[in-house]
Amino acid sequence: MHGSSSIASSPARDAGFSLTEALISVALMLVLFGSALPALRQTTFLSHTVGNRSEMHGSVRGATELMQQEIGQAGRITLPGPVALAGTTVAGVNTVALTSTAGLFPGAQIIVGTGELAETVTVTALDTATVTATFGLVHASGEPVQVLGAFASGVVPPSMTDGSTGTVLKLYGDLNDDGQMVYLEYTCDMQTGQLYRNVMPWNAVGKPALTQEMVLLTNVIPNPGGAPCFTYQSETVTTTTFVTGVAVTLSVRSQQRDMYSKNFQQATKTLLNVSPRNIFLVWSMRSIGITNRLQPMPPSILALLP
Repeated sequence: MHGSSSIASSPARDAGFSLTEALISVALMLVLFGSALPALRQTTFLSHTVGNRSEMHGSVRGATELMQQEIGQAGRITLPGPVALAGTTVAGVNTVALTSTAGLFPGAQIIVGTGELAETVTVTALDTATVTATFGLVHASGEPVQVLGAFASGVVPPSMTDGSTGTVLKLYGDLNDDGQMVYLEYTCDMQTGQLYRNVMPWNAVGKPALTQEMVLLTNVIPNPGGAPCFTYQSETVTTTTFVTGVAVTLSVRSQQRDMYSKNFQQATKTLLNVSPRNIFLVWSMRSIGITNRLQPMPPSILALLP
């Protein structure tokens, strides 16, 4: 009898939770989940805010880094390849054939020859095969022809007609250090909220209109206090103006509203006194009276300014 009583009580011990116990467990779990949900929601909002801000800062940083590099290269003069005389010269005004006239223009100062027989002459006329200049020395066929120095107006001074402004930065030269000179305009358009980068060959016959493919930065907003996008530090020696420093200020907003504040996030990035090193060099030389490395603005660039 004692043994049968022990066996009969065994199923009661293995029956599991009662309905009351199960309900209490579910209620406790709901309380725990309920307390965790606000924290999870706040974490989601914070992640969205950080992502928004990171994307905004990344885009404006990429734009300003490119601008800093190209402003620093502004004014650099170059030829697309080696050039040499294809004929002999005599002293005085002479038209001589070159292996190439690509990259040259009326007014360019070129160095003909090497060593003690090298001289700097000014191109007064040219075509696809020859240049005309006033030579002081005799030069043999095959002597090298080079260009040195820089364009004084590599960053087009605001004082020039159709020059750079607070919303349009105009510069030219071998900006990518690849032997190809270009003309470039950065346009800070507050009407469309976009920063455009319009680049073309230095000798282009016309300037292309702004298109969406030229947009470098979107969601551009007015700067605090109405500050311009571009400001310039200039130095003038006699009648020549050199832009020796450019400051860039860009303000942007996030692509999406912040989930927590329901407002757009905003940021302002400033580059102070970016120095166009090639222009600074020829300004320094001009300041001590050296002018044979001071390259004038090509006529083709002048035609692209308006």
